[in-house]
Amino acid sequence: MSVEYKDYYKILGVARTATQDEISKAFKKLARKFHPDLNPGNPEAEGKFKEANEANEVLKDPEKRKLYDQLGANWQQGQNFQRPPGFENMHFQFNGGPGGGFGGGAGGFSDFFETLFGGAQGGPRGGFGGFGGHQMRSRRGQDAEVTYEIGLEQAYAGGPQSLSLQEQVYGADGQPRLQTKTLKVNIPPGVKDGQKIRLSGQGSPGAGGGEAGDLYLKIRLAAHPQFKVKDDNVVYDLKLAPWEAALGATVRVPTLDGAVEMKIPPGISSGAKLRVRGKGLGAAGRRGDQMVRIMIQSPKELSPEARALWEQLAAASDFAPRD
Repeated sequence: MSVEYKDYYKILGVARTATQDEISKAFKKLARKFHPDLNPGNPEAEGKFKEANEANEVLKDPEKRKLYDQLGANWQQGQNFQRPPGFENMHFQFNGGPGGGFGGGAGGFSDFFETLFGGAQGGPRGGFGGFGGHQMRSRRGQDAEVTYEIGLEQAYAGGPQSLSLQEQVYGADGQPRLQTKTLKVNIPPGVKDGQKIRLSGQGSPGAGGGEAGDLYLKIRLAAHPQFKVKDDNVVYDLKLAPWEAALGATVRVPTLDGAVEMKIPPGISSGAKLRVRGKGLGAAGRRGDQMVRIMIQSPKELSPEARALWEQLAAASDFAPRD
């Protein structure tokens, strides 16, 4: 198999004569720019971060850097590669550098790196006289995370969902390409915003026969025209006429599980909250509630007859709302 040469100096943007301090500063600058935590859902940034992490892993160590430099700056794949002197007895240990979140070890390193250093657990493999005889070390694929937006009704009820996403795979020529993958997902009832659902074995493919990583779906709740979410509870604003608030009423109130009849006690004020138990989000047995917030609405226009009645009411009433 042919392996593409990695120019670690070019990746970090430093000269081949760069000092250890210059290498460290260059890597930290790239890490701050491309770290996956700062670029969620951005595979291009993740790839650049992995490249920078790999380059730093080699160049920060004088011994590894010295052996890498013996390849020569102008080496190209397909030429007669001879293992540089000193590789025979070298056994390297790698921790993946400070780029946590890639599973540690050599799991995020390229085939070029694996070919040179033989993986994280020992020295080079057999057949090192040329890249064609290299055997890639088996390793588990990386975990991946994608954001999945669903409606409140779907979150409340849960159940099977079908989603399609793009994943990066490597073809027979070793080049990356995107392909569409469709997955069946069982959404747990009451799932909340930010909750993660683990799909075992649906992450990045493994290398050298290694198992695939896992895929995590991070739930994002779509905005709803009627309901708002506060922690585990769902909030609904119920508009009432002044006479309904004063005299009490029975009204139909929508919930995520269908409408219910609610008794409004007489004398209720705007801002008061009534509770419909078990109609919020959360796992079974620990579901939140639906809070019904009272919003008293006054008519903007009055007929002469209605105005006269309101004036009679005002004259007869001893209610003092500001006392």
